[in-house]
Amino acid sequence: MSVSDTGWPTSALDAAATAFAALTCEPDPPLVLDCAAFDTDTGLPRKVIPLPALRDWLLRHPRAYTARDEVWREVIRRARLDGPHWVVGAVGMALPALRQYAARLCEGYDGDPADVDAEILTGFLTALRDRVDLATDAPYAGLCRAAWRAGHDLRLRQRAYCPVEDIEHVAAGPRTPKAPYGHPDLLVRRAVILGVLDPEDEQAYIDVRLGRRSIEPIADANGVSVDALRMRLSRIDVRIAEALADGLLTGVASPQTLAHLRTQAQRRGRRRTGCAAADRRDTTSTPAAALTVAAPSVQ
Repeated sequence: MSVSDTGWPTSALDAAATAFAALTCEPDPPLVLDCAAFDTDTGLPRKVIPLPALRDWLLRHPRAYTARDEVWREVIRRARLDGPHWVVGAVGMALPALRQYAARLCEGYDGDPADVDAEILTGFLTALRDRVDLATDAPYAGLCRAAWRAGHDLRLRQRAYCPVEDIEHVAAGPRTPKAPYGHPDLLVRRAVILGVLDPEDEQAYIDVRLGRRSIEPIADANGVSVDALRMRLSRIDVRIAEALADGLLTGVASPQTLAHLRTQAQRRGRRRTGCAAADRRDTTSTPAAALTVAAPSVQ
């Protein structure tokens, strides 16, 4: 029986299960992982495995922590870079846990269970898109925590409001905020003006550090590796922290300080230009032996 015969499921998790089944059905499931490509010994069968079979293997081996981490790092990376079908694949891989959370959160719940399903799925997708850092351990646990918190927050919002005593007589009046005040974007903009932060790194820094977006698509859009962008942002963190501690981002910088910051920015620019030129030379100066292709013999 097809989906058109029964109608699309009203529950978000049921709809995700239907989409996952459609994307992974035989005879040629498009969502597979080559487990032989993992660098570490995970204990997984070293072959190409469809996602449903891979999910079943992980469920049968709950203590295979290395395998779970490797699999989920790859699934998350593909969900962020390779299109919506891998997003559906990631949800399908996590459905056993998501359904368990939904069942627990719906105990004693007077509202529509479909609302809980939707919140759980929204929390999972938000973490999948931007929140979970692939450089940390247990990325799957991070996704599950985000899904549970989203559903649990819905339960808290549905509770009746508790009356409290009048607090107007103890409410604080207006006061001047402590420095550094202002929107963080403004501090980042001032860091760019002073030369603490290079202009070409401004948007990436805002997206990752302030917007908490995932680093993989941003690194891909900037044409650098994830590790390179991660190290670049870490160095920017140090410079901004030092500038904040010295009061440069919230006060007035002396001419000598401005000259020193500009000199450092120019050095970074020359170093970055030199690295880019070296990369271009490496890609264009291919050895002649590498260009030789064995021609097929002609009878």
